[in-house]
Amino acid sequence: MISKQGEVIAAAVTNLDLHDIARAARTYGVRRYYVVTPLADQQTLVRRILAHWLTGAGAQHNPDRGAALEIIRLQDSLAGVLEHIRGRSGRRPLVVATSSRQHPGAAGFGRLRRLLQAENPCLLLFGTAWGLAPEIIQAADMVLAPINGCTEYNHLAVRSAAAIVLDRLVGPANARRGYAND
Repeated sequence: MISKQGEVIAAAVTNLDLHDIARAARTYGVRRYYVVTPLADQQTLVRRILAHWLTGAGAQHNPDRGAALEIIRLQDSLAGVLEHIRGRSGRRPLVVATSSRQHPGAAGFGRLRRLLQAENPCLLLFGTAWGLAPEIIQAADMVLAPINGCTEYNHLAVRSAAAIVLDRLVGPANARRGYAND
């Protein structure tokens, strides 16, 4: 990730992002939600949250939450995620970076929707803090065009952006719906 000052950092994992992105991902049929952090304390936090909802008191209290969180896989690097996907599918996924900034040649939602219909594995990369590090964006196979709202302000929470992107890519109404940046 990058900081507000443009430095490459490792950002904190938030409880809300884990829960809300997992719930949106599960709702839209995503097989895995990878949480990537090289920080040992953040990995411990993620494991504790998952244990609470998957096998602890939370599993009894709210089984639906566990059903969403069970798709989470924790990795310490993007390379680990790619290897995990390759091991499961036998293929390298299409790696798609997301950003709130414009990038030359960014793909619209319609283009990515068509690529997803080929049923090849796809890895959508979402960033926290002030976005994905430039080297991650440059290494991606494609960059998805930003979500355009109704104002110049464009700084969605990652959990909001993930839900919007999933709806635009795999939501059932998208066969009939068009977007300006398709």
